[in-house]
Amino acid sequence: MKDKIDIQSLEDKRKITINKVGVKNVKYPIIVDDRENKLQTTVADLDIFVELPHQHRGTHMSRFLEILNHFHKDNFIQRLPEFLAEIKKALNADYAYVNIRFPYFMKKTAPVSKTNSLLSYDCFFQASLNEGFKMQLGVEVPITTLCPCSKEISEKGAHSQRSIVNVMISYNEFIWLEEIIELVESCASCEIYSLLKRVDEKYVTEKAYDNPRFVEDIVREVTLKLQKEERIDWFKVQSENYESIHNHNAYACVEIDKRK
Repeated sequence: MKDKIDIQSLEDKRKITINKVGVKNVKYPIIVDDRENKLQTTVADLDIFVELPHQHRGTHMSRFLEILNHFHKDNFIQRLPEFLAEIKKALNADYAYVNIRFPYFMKKTAPVSKTNSLLSYDCFFQASLNEGFKMQLGVEVPITTLCPCSKEISEKGAHSQRSIVNVMISYNEFIWLEEIIELVESCASCEIYSLLKRVDEKYVTEKAYDNPRFVEDIVREVTLKLQKEERIDWFKVQSENYESIHNHNAYACVEIDKRK
């Protein structure tokens, strides 16, 4: 039997460097910091990449998962620098990247009945390692917004909608996911709950009516609070209203690098 050739390791003569190559949508259990319970176990979707030099035909896909399995029982987020360093070394790469998206659960207490329930927030980390380690944290926060214009012109009621606020930050000191989530919710017409009794429904409906917000208001209010937070170096705020009386969405975005 003739020797098998490692096709991936063959030289490529097209002289094209591939910026990112690797595996996507890897479902994996991870442990993250939880302000109330210290740690929370969840299931993440991971994308793991390296840069592929122009002279290499392919990368070794199995090595991404082999290295990932070493971190199964650890607080994965805290060990991302070590994880990416192992990826770089194993694949002989100059750059390594990982994107991590996961549901994060927080206890929500209904405003009047005080009924407790859990609400899920989509959270994510994006990290890279070259000569230095870089990481961004992100959250998607569902909120209620009520249209100020609709309230002004209507004799009865005003249209409201569920909105998603997406916040990404770079930070110089540890910051809880819960802090960013609560910051966003404080800027909404009203925050969202997973379980409400009738007395709660009355409360949240009237609270939203008393706090009308355009999509532009949301990103500006969140921006003002993020600018005051010294632990944050850079941020991007996006808000999207899933309009209840239109067949389109309303959108606004602010991005600020506080280091400049």
